[in-house]
Amino acid sequence: MNTQITDSGHARAWIEISRGALAANAAFLKSRLPEHCRLMPAVKAEAYGHGAVPVARELSKAGVDAFCVACVQEGVALREAGIEGEILVLGYTHPEEFYLLEKYRISQTVVDREYARLLSGYGRKLHVHVGIDTGMRRLGERSDEISGIIDIFRTENLVFDGIFTHLSADDRLTAADIEFTLRQAREFDTVVSAIADSGFPVPKRHLLASYGVVNYPQLGGDYARIGIALYGMLGTTEDTEPWKAFLTPVMSLRARIATVRELYAGESAGYGNDFTADKNMRIATVTIGYADGYPRSLSNGAGRMLINGRYAPIIGRICMDQTSVDVTDIPDARQGGIATLIGRDGENEITACELADKAGTITNEILSRMGTRIERFVTE
Repeated sequence: MNTQITDSGHARAWIEISRGALAANAAFLKSRLPEHCRLMPAVKAEAYGHGAVPVARELSKAGVDAFCVACVQEGVALREAGIEGEILVLGYTHPEEFYLLEKYRISQTVVDREYARLLSGYGRKLHVHVGIDTGMRRLGERSDEISGIIDIFRTENLVFDGIFTHLSADDRLTAADIEFTLRQAREFDTVVSAIADSGFPVPKRHLLASYGVVNYPQLGGDYARIGIALYGMLGTTEDTEPWKAFLTPVMSLRARIATVRELYAGESAGYGNDFTADKNMRIATVTIGYADGYPRSLSNGAGRMLINGRYAPIIGRICMDQTSVDVTDIPDARQGGIATLIGRDGENEITACELADKAGTITNEILSRMGTRIERFVTE
């Protein structure tokens, strides 16, 4: 597949968000779920670096009406941008900020019994989802504390819109991991049954995130909190490969070439003189660096960029705002041209999976660390 790059016009570094890829990924993930199960996309951390507002706007056009975020400030930003529907805070909100939950119609996770009391103490109705800890051991009341969970549902001033758990081993399919995941699901069902048996209406249930949707879609629920899969991949190359025919990366990351210059044999370039030329060569300085979220661990040839459809290895150390690459074999590289750090240029491609592998991390981190000074554009 040959890709024609559209110049952003003026940006030093920018992200292109593919409208078509985002819609196709959402449709595919929805197709794996029971008919009644709706999507509740995770748009936390600026929608994994893509831009929470543009992503939420595009998904809203496609009929998605529920989103989850990590903190109340992320929810407020969506509301102020005009995003409607339910917004759920998955993490902790300080009691001094409970007023934001009410003012902006944002739902809050009940992280334990004591926190339910704090929410009730606000004195006005707040919408909540109750977190149940079935094995992750982060947030939520333990699933074996049935009486404590029932006490939460007796708490005044809380409107119970949902109940959820988080699967902690759904990314692997060993016999032990499958057994653990199915046990989590059974414990969650036991809690839900106990709530119903106690005479309380059972709110919307959700337990699946991205790996759950691809590996355990039969577990269903009323919502699925899709995250990394919505953006066209899973956490690693190994996990992504089986789904490449169905998931398309949404993000392309590009930056401007500031200069192209000669580097003569024996000369060094960059901080610490880490790179020394063993022959005459041409190098380009690209206007992006680790302050933009580009991993510094890709320095000294560990990473590469695409310029005019050809690979350009990184030379020397990645700087805060700039990175140098070898363009000796790319004679048409020029000042003002475009380098692709993630995405396709011509017949070649650099994926977030490739960057994650070389940086020793996962795609979630690579994408979500993209800086705020990188401009975002939605493309066709």
